[in-house]
Formats: sequence, C-alpha cells, structure tokens
Amino acid sequence: MVKSLDTADRRIIGEDIKDVEYSWPIGMPLVRSLGRGLWEVRSSLPHGRIARALFCAEPDCVLPLHGFMKKRQKTPKRDIELAHERKKGDAG
Repeated sequence: MVKSLDTADRRIIGEDIKDVEYSWPIGMPLVRSLGRGLWEVRSSLPHGRIARALFCAEPDCVLPLHGFMKKRQKTPKRDIELAHERKKGDAG
C-alpha cells in the first residue's frame, strides 16, 4: 500500500508511525486498539483520505503488520483478520 502512494502521503504515514514508535504507549486520536493485541495508526491524508497501519506492540518494538486506505467508517474485518494472521506467523 505505502509504495503506491506519493512522497507527501508516505511522509505523513511514516511520521505517524514514528510518533507511535517513540511515544508508545499512545492513544487517540493517533492510535486505537482493535483488541487481541492489535492496534491501528490513524493517518489523515490530504483531500479527506484516511490511511491505516495495523501493528502489534512488542516489549522492544512496534511491529507493522498491514496497511490500507480506509473507505468505510468501520475497519474492514478482512484487514483485521489479515493482520492477526501475520501476527501469528511472526510468533511462530
């Protein structure tokens, strides 16, 4: 997802992820819990677009799992499931 965005959008998302990494734990409006150890970074892009980066927090790092452009009010279940699968794969 991120590679397909222009430089300005990538910079916004990267800064938001960096803020989470260096300020963890952090809450709304930048970060929201999705439950079961999964969190989302909430990035607002120009022209009313919204990007989400799903991650889990380990004792010594923030581990990105999935990113997408948000088109609906609620985070799509398939994106949450994909992040959970990737989280499980990392633990094994």
